[in-house]
This record gives sequence, C-alpha cells and structure tokens, in this order.
Amino acid sequence: MNNKNLFERFANAATSFTGSSYAFIGALLIVVIWAVTGPVFDYSETWQLVINTGTTIITFLMVFLIQKAQNKDGKAIQLKLNELIAASRQASNRMVDVEDLTEKELDQLHHYFVKIAELSKKDEDIHKCYSIDAAVKKHHNKYQDKNPEL
Repeated sequence: MNNKNLFERFANAATSFTGSSYAFIGALLIVVIWAVTGPVFDYSETWQLVINTGTTIITFLMVFLIQKAQNKDGKAIQLKLNELIAASRQASNRMVDVEDLTEKELDQLHHYFVKIAELSKKDEDIHKCYSIDAAVKKHHNKYQDKNPEL
C-alpha cells in the first residue's frame, strides 16, 4: 500500500483532474448553463452572485493545490539536478542545494556565472573552463604570458 497521506492523494488526484480536458469542458458547461439561465432569473444580483461566489471559492482552493503541486515538482527537479551535479566530475558541488540560498546569494552566484560566460567568450573553446576559479586563473595566466607586467 502507498504511504501517501490523504491530502497528498487528494492533491495529486485533484491537480491531475483539474488539468484535464474533462475539467475544462465541465467548467465551460457550468458557465454556459449559468449564462443561459440569465433570462430565467432576470439577470438578478443573486444570479450574478452564484457564479462570482462559485468561481471565487474554486479559485481560492485551487491556489493551494497548485502551490502544493509546484512545491513537489520543484523539489523533485532540484533533487534530479543535485544528482546530476553530484555525478559529474566537472560540476561544482557548490551548486548542490543552491535553492536554499538567499536572493542576495543567488544574485552573487549569477554574477559569477556571468563572469565565466564573459571570460569564456574570450577563449577559443568555451568548454575548457568548468568553474569561476578555473576561468579566472586561466584567463589571468593567458594574458600574463602576453603581458608579464600584469
């Protein structure tokens, strides 16, 4: 038996269903039925409140289901990426669990990778630099050979 809790099973089923064409067709039918009944209810405020209240409640609940699905998917993707990083000899293990860094730390890391890209553009083969440390050292050595006073 699967060890998932009740909410986990419900969330998986609900997100799977709500992302289906059946759910879309069902929602479309509800809106069409509501619109067709407008003249029957003389387009009253109560008639309008029915669709407004229904859609508001469904939207409110769906926000939490969508967030749960995104959290789960994001965690699974991060674990897969961590596995790839850990398995690669050329990848920096500093990138494992990078999602736990602060926004400021991520910006700093982004700056480093921009610098790697800039330095790599100056090289003939962009596949030779694997880290910011190696890229800076190689770049510095290359230009120091040409200009020893640097």
